[in-house]
Amino acid sequence: MARYMLSVHSREGEVREPMAEEEMLRSHARLALIEREMATAGAWVFSARLHEPDTATVVRASGDEVLMTDGPFAESKDHLGGFYLIEAADLDGALAWAEKVTACIRVPIEVRPLADFADEPRG
Repeated sequence: MARYMLSVHSREGEVREPMAEEEMLRSHARLALIEREMATAGAWVFSARLHEPDTATVVRASGDEVLMTDGPFAESKDHLGGFYLIEAADLDGALAWAEKVTACIRVPIEVRPLADFADEPRG
């Protein structure tokens, strides 16, 4: 099984119709069902929702120093809001899970395979 990251993206300032509490509860329940389905199928590895990008800190090497700056790595209106790490037989399987999640939460999801370092030559 290959591993894929389903990254859930949001757009800063994007105006979306706020959900009524009942609608939000239904959406959370549908998402919980999808996540349970992922776990039952052996696809779910882990997932997480992230805080807003303004809580990020970037750590980078510059010459012999390590510098830390506030804010996200890339200045953009689009940002990573959360992710799923899943296992799927192939890209089509990963895309099927992404389709279910995005239909539920109505935000774009990028699907990328994880590089398998075990297959790369060492030293």
